[in-house]
Amino acid sequence: MIRLHDTLSREKREFAPADPSRITMYVCGPTVYGRAHIGNARPAVVFDTLARLIRHEFGADSLVYARNVTDVDDKIIASAEQEGVDPSVITDRYERLYLEDMGALGVQPPTIAPHATQEIAPMVAMIGRLIKLGHAYEAEGHVLFSVPSDPDYGVLSRRDRDAMVAGARVEVAPYKRDPADFVLWKPSGEGVIGWDSPWGRGRPGWHIECSAMIRAHLGETIDIHGGGLDLIFPHHENEIAQSRCAHDGAPLARYWVHNGFVDMGSEKMSKSLGNIITPAELLAQGHRGETLRLALLSAHYRQPLPWTHSIVAQAKTKLDRLYRSARDDQAGEVDVGVLDALRDDLNTPLALSRLSALDGASLRASAQLLGLLQSSADDWFQGGGNADAVEDRIAARADAKRNRDFATADRIRDELKANGIVLEDGPNGTTWRRE
Repeated sequence: MIRLHDTLSREKREFAPADPSRITMYVCGPTVYGRAHIGNARPAVVFDTLARLIRHEFGADSLVYARNVTDVDDKIIASAEQEGVDPSVITDRYERLYLEDMGALGVQPPTIAPHATQEIAPMVAMIGRLIKLGHAYEAEGHVLFSVPSDPDYGVLSRRDRDAMVAGARVEVAPYKRDPADFVLWKPSGEGVIGWDSPWGRGRPGWHIECSAMIRAHLGETIDIHGGGLDLIFPHHENEIAQSRCAHDGAPLARYWVHNGFVDMGSEKMSKSLGNIITPAELLAQGHRGETLRLALLSAHYRQPLPWTHSIVAQAKTKLDRLYRSARDDQAGEVDVGVLDALRDDLNTPLALSRLSALDGASLRASAQLLGLLQSSADDWFQGGGNADAVEDRIAARADAKRNRDFATADRIRDELKANGIVLEDGPNGTTWRRE
C-alpha cells in the first residue's frame, strides 16, 4: 500500500487511484529558456522514482505520466529577441539539453510531453467556457480569471486574501476588476509570437496551459498532480480554481505532491538569484549522473536539500560500496524493506539505508527501483565517466597552480578524488586513474 503526503489535506493518505489500470499523473515540467539547474532536476528525479514505484506496484502499463513543456513564455520571447532568432530556436535548444541532462540522471521519459504551443485550441476552449460561466472576463485584449467568482479560491495554499495578492506579485493593471484576478490570455504585439482567438491575437497565460493540457490528455480529474513547493501558490492554486470552475466543481487532482527546494546554503537555488549549478556543469567536472541522482534522493523529497561538495562525495562513496556488494548479479526480487520505505511517502533516505544491508540480486533489483545500479561493476569502476571532462579538470587545476591559486587546485583534486579519480603528479605532468 502506497501512502502519499497530500498537500491539500496536509496529511499522508493511502493512495487509491480512481482506475488502477490507468493511473494518471501530471508534473509541471521545464520552461525552456535556459539550462536546467540541479534544483530543477529534483522534481524530475523524485517523480521518476514515484513513477517507477507505481509501475512496480500496479503494473508496467498502469501509469500515464504527463510532464509538460512550457515553450511560450515572456522569458523565452526575451531570449529570442536578444539573440535575434525565432522563439522555437530557443525552446528547441533548451528542451534538447533538458532531456539530455535528465537522461544522464537516469530520468525516464514521461508517457506524454505536451507542449504549450501545440495545445492552443484546448486553452482557447477552456477560456471560452470560463467566460460563459461567469468566471472570466475580457478587458483591453486580455482575458482574466475572476478570483471573487470562486468562493473556494485559496484551498491549496490556505493563505488569506492579502497574503495571496502579495505572494502572487500581481501586476497592478487598470483593466482588472480585482487585484487578485490573473491573466488567462494576453495580447501579442506585432512581431511577437501569438495565435488568433475570439479576443484578438495573443498568447496564453502560464496557469491556463496546465489546466487545458491535463483536461486534453488525462481527463478532468487526475490521480496525482506534482511539482516543486514553489508552485503551490500561485500556479497550482490558479490551476485548481480555473479547472474546478470550468468542470462544474470537479476537483483537478485527487492527490497533490510537492517536493522541497534545493538550496545553496541559506537561499533557494534559482536562476533569478544567480546561485545555481547545473547538472551539465557537475557532469563536466567528472561526476556521474547516477551519483547526482543518489545525492538528490538522499534527503526526503519534501525536505530542503542543501547542495554541497560533501553530499556528492558521500553519494559517490555509497555507490562504490553498492556496486561492490551487488557484483554483476542479475536483478532478483525487490527487498520488502526497501519497498516498505518507498511505499511510505517515498522515504528514499530509509530505502537507501536499507540497501546497505543487502547484496547480490536483491540489492541490484532494489537499487534499480530507485534508478540506481544501472551499470555493471566493471563499467562503474573502470569504463564509466567522461574522460574528456577529467582531462579538462586536470587542465583547470594546472592553470590554478600556475596562478598560485592553490585552494582551487586542491579543491579540484578533492572533487576528482570524491568521484573516484586519483591524480598522480610527476615530472612529465599529471596522470590519473580510477580507484
